[in-house]
Amino acid sequence: MQKVELLSPAGTLEKLKIAFDFGADAVYGGVSHFSLRIRSGKEFSMEEFKEGIEYAHARGKKVYTTINGFPFNSQLNLLRKHILAMAELKPDAFIVATPGVLKLCHELAPHIPLHLSTQANVMNVLDAKVYADLGATRIITAREISLKDLVEIKKELPELELEVFIHGSMCFAYSGRCLISTLQSGRVPNRGSCANDCRFPYEMYAANPETGTLFKLEEEEGVGTYIMNAKDLNLASHVKEILDSGVVDSVKIEGRTKTSYYAAVTAKAYRMALDDYYENRIDSDKYQYELQSLQNRGYTDAYLVSRPFEKNDTQSLDFTMQLGTHQVSGVVNEEGTHFLCKYKTLPNDELEIVAPLNSHVEIVDNELGSTYEKDGRVYMKFKQLIAENKKVWDEVHSGNVNPIKLPVKLPAYTFLRIPASHDMLKYPNN
Repeated sequence: MQKVELLSPAGTLEKLKIAFDFGADAVYGGVSHFSLRIRSGKEFSMEEFKEGIEYAHARGKKVYTTINGFPFNSQLNLLRKHILAMAELKPDAFIVATPGVLKLCHELAPHIPLHLSTQANVMNVLDAKVYADLGATRIITAREISLKDLVEIKKELPELELEVFIHGSMCFAYSGRCLISTLQSGRVPNRGSCANDCRFPYEMYAANPETGTLFKLEEEEGVGTYIMNAKDLNLASHVKEILDSGVVDSVKIEGRTKTSYYAAVTAKAYRMALDDYYENRIDSDKYQYELQSLQNRGYTDAYLVSRPFEKNDTQSLDFTMQLGTHQVSGVVNEEGTHFLCKYKTLPNDELEIVAPLNSHVEIVDNELGSTYEKDGRVYMKFKQLIAENKKVWDEVHSGNVNPIKLPVKLPAYTFLRIPASHDMLKYPNN
């Protein structure tokens, strides 16, 4: 049986490695302005992206290259050069958004499979067939599509792979077709530089053009003015429905510009969910425990399992971002011997160890600290905070760049976290 692929975001080489270590089967990322995440694209050099592809292939994993921007005529020669340069790196597919770029990729690199970006907004059989005829081997369907419509597409086009978003930021506009930040700041979303203007609070006014009168509309207290701020997608509790449909080939996590911790936790949570599905032991609480630890805009199951007109809980009207249930305290280096502080750490703090799935953490008690199990999870306490340079610290904070020695070796990129305090849980204006 062909299992459903878990596809994670890779905004940097480190995030690529973390996503794979924590359970992803494949990642997507890109280089240059032809990728729809300019900021993440700049964080990958050509050399690093090449290294990432080689890292993936050595582990039997895949990398999909994003060439999903909307180019202008003046960029077409540069685009041709970019496609050829990307093809030389031997990625497992190109992700493209427009018919013209799809055709160009097929002409210049016919050996590279083509995945159609969600930006193309495929919602039905007719559009899916057009893009399949143009050479697309996979459709990343519109985020507004329903599971029922996916079934209809697969029925008509059984050889066409279907990929759906299962977690991450949602867009106020149809599949990202937005010009709000173009209007307000000159940053063009469909060329990779969205300023997330939909996440801002807005004041509402009513104007009378005949008299020149302007009234500010006062909203009911507690309703909020984040009128375009969509909640984040979270379908971890619907994995069984999605996979039971038998029509989804890949489930995708959004978030190339998000943190390394986000890359780790989302990959781990959905890896557990997929593995549990195939073992007939679904436990949604386990996956949500991890996902609730992430910063989010509130969660919604959006439209895949419910029609848009059936939903009235997809927007966060009174805040733009809230902290999750946990705060990252530190991250372990690649050697697994030290950690770098990301928040603050004191001796005797109880730190939960978030390691890749199926990792073994040795239970120890020595002069540096101890590890122990509690409620099915593994924790660590430091007795001493000793840096790599031998200096002893009473406490370390996020600005401290000295690696602190661990009492036991841990897997690379293991995270240490603590529960977020009550006053940290929500930042209404952040």
